[in-house]
Amino acid sequence: MSYLQQILFVIAAVATVWLFTRKAMAIRRNILLGKEENYYDHPADRWRNVFLLALGQKKMFRRPLVALMHFIIYAGFIIINIEVLEIFIDGVAGTHRLFAAPLGSFYIFLINAFEILAIGVLAVCVAFLVRRNIMKLKRFISHDLDGWPRSDANYILITEIILMTLFLTLNASDTLLQARGHGHYAEHVTGNFVISQWIQPLLNGFSDGALVGIERFCWWLHILGIFAFLNYLPYSKHLHILLAFPNAYYTRLLPKGEMRNMPEIQNEVLYAMQPELAPTEAAPPGKFGAKDVMDLSWRNLMDAYSCTECGRCSSACPATQTGKLLSPRKIMMDTRDRLEEVGRNIDANGEFKDDGKSLLHNYITTEELRACTTCNACVEECPVSISPLEIILELRRSLVMEESNAPQEWNGMFSNIENNFAPWKFSPDDRDKWAEELKS
Repeated sequence: MSYLQQILFVIAAVATVWLFTRKAMAIRRNILLGKEENYYDHPADRWRNVFLLALGQKKMFRRPLVALMHFIIYAGFIIINIEVLEIFIDGVAGTHRLFAAPLGSFYIFLINAFEILAIGVLAVCVAFLVRRNIMKLKRFISHDLDGWPRSDANYILITEIILMTLFLTLNASDTLLQARGHGHYAEHVTGNFVISQWIQPLLNGFSDGALVGIERFCWWLHILGIFAFLNYLPYSKHLHILLAFPNAYYTRLLPKGEMRNMPEIQNEVLYAMQPELAPTEAAPPGKFGAKDVMDLSWRNLMDAYSCTECGRCSSACPATQTGKLLSPRKIMMDTRDRLEEVGRNIDANGEFKDDGKSLLHNYITTEELRACTTCNACVEECPVSISPLEIILELRRSLVMEESNAPQEWNGMFSNIENNFAPWKFSPDDRDKWAEELKS
């Protein structure tokens, strides 16, 4: 490789790392705008979740065929990137197939395995494109995905197909040049590989110079495509490829159906029943629930960035399936969109300036929040342990306790609980009268 190519490669690599790091730090800052909560207990259980949910994709295997297809793409993404390491080192050092000589026959085994994975990834991506755009499964044609989100998924699948095709064509042209004994390609003769050998007949008619051009074109486009993909990730739903691991680690370990009580409300009930325990000086009132993203916990905000937009939560949601406005997937997408808007506000002003908007009302409506039955189906279905329900509950608490915004039926129940310590309208002294009537 010429010195000019090395210089260009290093410039591209440095630019890629700088751009990715800048965006990653912005996302980290946005996540930390949320309230602090402790998710550092029981590390053994948390690491178990990482291996089962993020690495092992345990929840995906409820649908074995789709899970297997997804696992092929996932394994291909991780394992084939080992081959990218060689390309990267070759680009910096100006070498060619640096690992071929030290690894010997094991190197040939690895590349053959990568090629089998590559053809598997290519086939699965085509199948997923068909599912999204021809079969049009219900969760993929939802209005939640109108606009960019629908295009985003297609772009990534097409990019994967192109990258795998470039990888196989690169190997086919390289091994042909080896067989012809051309230049430095003859220094490491690997022989043909299991999949790319079938592409060779399409290239055999080209001259050595043309083959070198094809090999270099595929090499450059392959690595630049990966560099571009890396910087595309933070703007895409595919950020879950990276965030699925910390998200699985920091997931709630409490039973899925257990709601987190509010200490302030618990104390109010306690003081009402035992007035002697009430403090002499009332503490200043805090904020109940969440109106904007800054009122949610940092883990809720990481959930929003980790969302895969797969729609399994909405497919399992009884409110969504019965035509209600609520869609748990949209809750997560709206939270992420609002958080990104807040981040741009901070970038422009140095700190957050009130823009007259909030997550509640401007992004997520009252009707959506009231449609939730708190059944936890969305939480149970999510493959990366995201909890739309936590966000819904916090926003609904803000509606009810900050804005007194609740249906009349709820207000009647709240009034009865406050006055009678029960949802019913009659006095606590009269509750046992029904039993006396049984005696007569």
